[in-house]
This record gives sequence, structure tokens and C-alpha cells, in this order.
Amino acid sequence: MRGRGWRRWLAIGAVLAVAALVVPDSAVKSTEIELLKVNTADGVDLSPDVVWILAVGSDARPGEDMTHTRGDALQLIGMNTKTGAATAIGIPRDSWVDIPGHGYEKINAALYFGGPQLMGQAVGNLVGIQPDYVFVTRFLFFQDMVNGIGGIDVHNPVRFTDDAIHPPQYPTGFPAGKIHLNGWSALAFSRMRHYLPRGDFDRSANQQRVLRGIQSTVHAKAHVPGFIERGVVSVMAHMHTDLGPVELFKLAQAMAQVDPAKITSCVVQGGIGDVNGASVVLPYVDQARRLGNDARKDAVIKHC
Repeated sequence: MRGRGWRRWLAIGAVLAVAALVVPDSAVKSTEIELLKVNTADGVDLSPDVVWILAVGSDARPGEDMTHTRGDALQLIGMNTKTGAATAIGIPRDSWVDIPGHGYEKINAALYFGGPQLMGQAVGNLVGIQPDYVFVTRFLFFQDMVNGIGGIDVHNPVRFTDDAIHPPQYPTGFPAGKIHLNGWSALAFSRMRHYLPRGDFDRSANQQRVLRGIQSTVHAKAHVPGFIERGVVSVMAHMHTDLGPVELFKLAQAMAQVDPAKITSCVVQGGIGDVNGASVVLPYVDQARRLGNDARKDAVIKHC
């Protein structure tokens, strides 16, 4: 790393350390983000180059504990700290799986039953990769984060709308092609599914497009003085974590080194079933494991 870049990362590390000391207790700030290390005795991938984070969008309402409600958006993200590659494996929230200790349920119920640890275990059992960390956020903070970086650009493959949600920016639905999203429209783009050709599967793919848009924007603006530092302070001010400043610094560095041109993504597919009158996704476990095996060593998916 060049001298200037290294000095900047030292400065960011100092910001993380100071922020951790200034706002150490979630009781004195609004907790909008939870970042936890997964505690498992075995099964964690120990590749020295790849870090796995399960990103969860919590469906918590105001006043509810976001770490013990149903997860709405589930993306298993791998980052290769050596090559700058990254991948996202999308998990439809209605996937019908065996949740340890609770029997078969929709996979997003794992967050309700056992918090981030059980959520990470359930996704890890499906894909075959146990995440190193679980990142949970409320949707309102997601909106603020997107607005804070000036919005994002995504490529939308097909026009769609939703009778229940009409973003002011796109009152007649999202057109096909390259579109710019602010916080509210990015959230709507990530959550709509009823008029998408493949429903929950397409919604998960749209969530990946939004994540790619966020990373691309951060990567493009990272050179702007103070941009990364302000983002770190904003996140720390609303985050509860069991990670120390050094580990947070390493994660921030891994995220910043991701090359937008080296991002791959896939969504676990499945059939549609009915359990006690509720629609569920019956995930193709063989495909989920193949994706995990493909990406395990280098955070690259060669084909879906």
C-alpha cells in the first residue's frame, strides 16, 4: 500500500478507536446497526483471505428489538482481502429450512428464535459456509445511509411497480435501465416483489443490485477528503458491536478494497410450496451448496 494510503488507513483506525471509546454503550445512543462475531466451535471457513458477513435487513417496527424479529433481506457476502473480489449469495426470506432447535420454518424466523447467531447458523447450514460475522440493520438507517452517500445508481433489468409502494421519485414504478435511487426509493426497490416475474428471487437479486450500487458509490468517492471518515463515525454512532477497534478497522479496510469490477452474485433458487396455507420457498439445497463451494476459497462465483 502506498504511503499516503497507509497514512489514511491509520487515521481511519484512529477514528474507529476514538469512536469506540466515545460511544461504547448502546444504551446511550440509538442502535440501528448490530455487528456481531459468530460464535461457533467448528464449521467456520478459515481461509486467511476471505471474510464472510451475513447482512440482514430486520423487519423490526419502532420499539421492537431488531435482532429478534424476522429478517426481511438476507445476503451472505464474501470479501477477498487479497484480490479485491467479492460475492453475494442471496437467500429468499421464505426459504423453508430446518432451523436448529426449532424444526422446519421459514429461514428468516431464525432471527426471531435465536438472534443473529442462530440466523448465521441457519444460513450457513443451507449454503455450507458459516459466516464470520452477522450484520443487522433497520430499514430506516439503510435509507439514511444511502442518502448520506448521495444516492446510488443501479441497472434495473425490467420495469416493475407495486400497488402498495409508490416512491415519489418513481410514482409509476421503476423503469428498466440505469436509474438513480435515493434512500427511500432504494428501500422500495429492495423490498418490492409482487409484480416481479420471479417474486422473492428477483427481489433478492434487486437487493444485490442495491448493495453493488452502494459499494460502487463508496469506492468512487473514497478519495474525497473526509468521506470515509464521516461514514465511519456515522455508523459507529448508531452501532452496537462486540468487535474491538482493530477488528473493525480490518473489516473497514476489506470493504474499501473491494473492486466493483470483481463483484459476482447469485440467488439461491427453489420451488414454491404451501405449508399450512402459507407460501414458502423450497430451496434447491444442491445449488446452494454448489454456490458455497464455488465461492468458499476466493469469493468468486463462476456461474449461477
